[in-house]
Amino acid sequence: MKKLVLLVGICLSLLVTNSFASDKKGLNVVLTASDAQTQQMAMALSMMTLKQGKEVNMTLCSSAGDLAVKGMKSEILKPMNKSPKMMMKAIMKKGAKVEVCPLYLPNAGKDESVLIKGITVAKPPKVAAQLLNDDFTTLSY
Repeated sequence: MKKLVLLVGICLSLLVTNSFASDKKGLNVVLTASDAQTQQMAMALSMMTLKQGKEVNMTLCSSAGDLAVKGMKSEILKPMNKSPKMMMKAIMKKGAKVEVCPLYLPNAGKDESVLIKGITVAKPPKVAAQLLNDDFTTLSY
């Protein structure tokens, strides 16, 4: 009997946790890593989030900002044989909002003209509000 009560309790807690997770509107991703595998993980989880009908807001800063620059190369990774940049473009086509942090361009000696179409410079008050929004889960890489 104790095992049955414990099992029912675990099942109920999983149902409650799952219902909270499904209520989320989407994912905030803050990506600063220069490592291609880490970048690819951020892109893969973002794609899975979009496929579940949720929103993705991504902010690129530091070395990851290079993904937003036209002509900059990005390493092709297995098993998908795609680069983080290719995946980023794919998530953008599916509706992800991708921005570079306002520190990236001036500190990289670049301006907005180098950004891939659809990528804009983030506004700190809007990013802060989004990060504080409990309707979104935030991942930082």
